[in-house]
Amino acid sequence: MEYVYAALLLHSTGTKVTDEAITAVIKAAGGEVDAVRAKALVSALEGVNIEEAIAKAAFAAPAAAAAAPVAAAAAEAPAEEKPEDKGKAEESGMEGLGALFG
Repeated sequence: MEYVYAALLLHSTGTKVTDEAITAVIKAAGGEVDAVRAKALVSALEGVNIEEAIAKAAFAAPAAAAAAPVAAAAAEAPAEEKPEDKGKAEESGMEGLGALFG
Protein backbone atom coordinates (compact mmCIF):
# COMPACT_ATOMS: atom_id res chain seq x y z
CA MET A 1 0.00 0.00 0.00
CA GLU A 2 2.89 2.32 0.69
CA TYR A 3 3.82 2.16 -3.00
CA VAL A 4 0.42 3.51 -4.00
CA TYR A 5 0.65 6.21 -1.35
CA ALA A 6 4.08 7.18 -2.63
CA ALA A 7 2.73 7.41 -6.18
CA LEU A 8 -0.18 9.58 -5.00
CA LEU A 9 2.18 11.83 -3.09
CA LEU A 10 4.42 12.21 -6.13
CA HIS A 11 1.44 12.95 -8.34
CA SER A 12 0.03 15.53 -5.94
CA THR A 13 3.36 17.41 -5.89
CA GLY A 14 3.55 17.37 -9.67
CA THR A 15 6.55 15.04 -9.72
CA LYS A 16 6.68 12.36 -12.41
CA VAL A 17 5.86 8.93 -10.97
CA THR A 18 8.91 6.75 -11.62
CA ASP A 19 10.29 3.74 -9.81
CA GLU A 20 13.25 5.84 -8.66
CA ALA A 21 10.94 8.51 -7.24
CA ILE A 22 8.78 5.91 -5.48
CA THR A 23 11.93 4.32 -4.06
CA ALA A 24 13.11 7.70 -2.76
CA VAL A 25 9.77 8.46 -1.09
CA ILE A 26 9.56 5.08 0.64
CA LYS A 27 13.19 5.26 1.77
CA ALA A 28 12.62 8.80 3.08
CA ALA A 29 9.73 7.44 5.14
CA GLY A 30 12.02 4.80 6.61
CA GLY A 31 10.65 1.85 4.68
CA GLU A 32 12.38 -0.92 2.79
CA VAL A 33 11.86 -0.88 -0.95
CA ASP A 34 11.12 -3.82 -3.19
CA ALA A 35 12.35 -2.62 -6.59
CA VAL A 36 10.14 -5.11 -8.43
CA ARG A 37 7.00 -3.77 -6.76
CA ALA A 38 8.00 -0.17 -7.51
CA LYS A 39 8.59 -1.00 -11.20
CA ALA A 40 5.34 -2.98 -11.37
CA LEU A 41 3.37 -0.04 -10.00
CA VAL A 42 4.92 2.39 -12.47
CA SER A 43 4.20 -0.06 -15.27
CA ALA A 44 0.59 -0.45 -14.10
CA LEU A 45 0.13 3.33 -13.98
CA GLU A 46 1.31 3.83 -17.56
CA GLY A 47 -1.48 5.41 -19.54
CA VAL A 48 -3.68 5.87 -16.46
CA ASN A 49 -5.15 9.30 -15.83
CA ILE A 50 -4.54 9.51 -12.09
CA GLU A 51 -6.86 12.49 -11.61
CA GLU A 52 -9.70 10.60 -13.27
CA ALA A 53 -8.99 7.49 -11.19
CA ILE A 54 -9.02 9.55 -7.99
CA ALA A 55 -12.31 11.18 -8.99
CA LYS A 56 -13.90 7.80 -9.69
CA ALA A 57 -12.62 6.41 -6.40
CA ALA A 58 -13.88 9.45 -4.48
CA PHE A 59 -17.29 9.06 -6.12
CA ALA A 60 -17.43 5.32 -5.44
CA ALA A 61 -16.22 5.49 -1.84
CA PRO A 62 -19.37 7.08 -0.34
CA ALA A 63 -21.55 4.62 -2.21
CA ALA A 64 -19.46 1.72 -0.97
CA ALA A 65 -19.51 3.09 2.58
CA ALA A 66 -23.28 3.41 2.44
CA ALA A 67 -23.65 -0.10 1.06
CA ALA A 68 -21.50 -1.68 3.77
CA PRO A 69 -24.08 -1.39 6.60
CA VAL A 70 -26.81 -2.62 4.29
CA ALA A 71 -24.69 -5.61 3.29
CA ALA A 72 -23.88 -6.32 6.93
CA ALA A 73 -27.55 -6.21 7.85
CA ALA A 74 -28.37 -8.51 4.95
CA ALA A 75 -25.69 -10.93 6.06
CA GLU A 76 -27.09 -10.98 9.60
CA ALA A 77 -30.70 -11.44 8.53
CA PRO A 78 -30.30 -14.94 7.03
CA ALA A 79 -28.40 -16.06 10.11
CA GLU A 80 -31.39 -15.14 12.24
CA GLU A 81 -33.81 -16.93 9.90
CA LYS A 82 -31.88 -20.19 9.68
CA PRO A 83 -33.19 -21.76 12.93
CA GLU A 84 -36.78 -21.19 11.80
CA ASP A 85 -36.04 -22.64 8.37
CA LYS A 86 -34.34 -25.64 9.95
CA GLY A 87 -37.35 -26.31 12.12
CA LYS A 88 -39.66 -26.14 9.13
CA ALA A 89 -37.40 -28.45 7.17
CA GLU A 90 -37.41 -30.99 9.99
CA GLU A 91 -41.18 -30.83 10.24
CA SER A 92 -41.66 -31.36 6.52
CA GLY A 93 -39.10 -34.16 6.60
CA MET A 94 -40.95 -35.84 9.43
CA GLU A 95 -44.23 -35.52 7.54
CA GLY A 96 -42.60 -37.29 4.61
CA LEU A 97 -41.37 -40.11 6.85
CA GLY A 98 -44.84 -40.45 8.36
CA ALA A 99 -46.28 -40.92 4.90
CA LEU A 100 -43.85 -43.78 4.28
CA PHE A 101 -44.92 -45.71 7.34
CA GLY A 102 -48.65 -44.87 7.10
